[in-house]
Amino acid sequence: MFMKPFSGAKLALLFNDHLLTYKRDVKDTIPFPGCWDFAGGGREGDETPVECALRELEEEFALRLSPERIEWRRSYPSVSHPGWEAWFLVGQLTQAEIDAIAFGDEGQYWKMMPIDEYLKHAEGVWYLQARLRDYLAHAAQR
Repeated sequence: MFMKPFSGAKLALLFNDHLLTYKRDVKDTIPFPGCWDFAGGGREGDETPVECALRELEEEFALRLSPERIEWRRSYPSVSHPGWEAWFLVGQLTQAEIDAIAFGDEGQYWKMMPIDEYLKHAEGVWYLQARLRDYLAHAAQR
């Protein structure tokens, strides 16, 4: 199904004009320490991109979404694994889901950040900012 191996998936979850983000830990052993990130992470086993992103969402935020809630997906060259792909997915959250978040042990804290703020934030993960812009441009054409 996938032409290239993929390293993982990130999931942008939106509610109105806000985005689910979390502040990464500050450790020398992780990429983008202290930056604002999205749910997601590395692929395990033979997961699909959607399975990977939804598993990570459950681990990181204790939220379970069905695969049908993913409204947009696109592969990009992996930042961490040259020659591989990484997937970027987008879905929507409800207020009840936001209220039900139980943040896990990866990262410092989470917040619903205004999308415009994330796109300009000096501590936003640069490639996620670019991928989110791609999605927003696509959404604006609909």
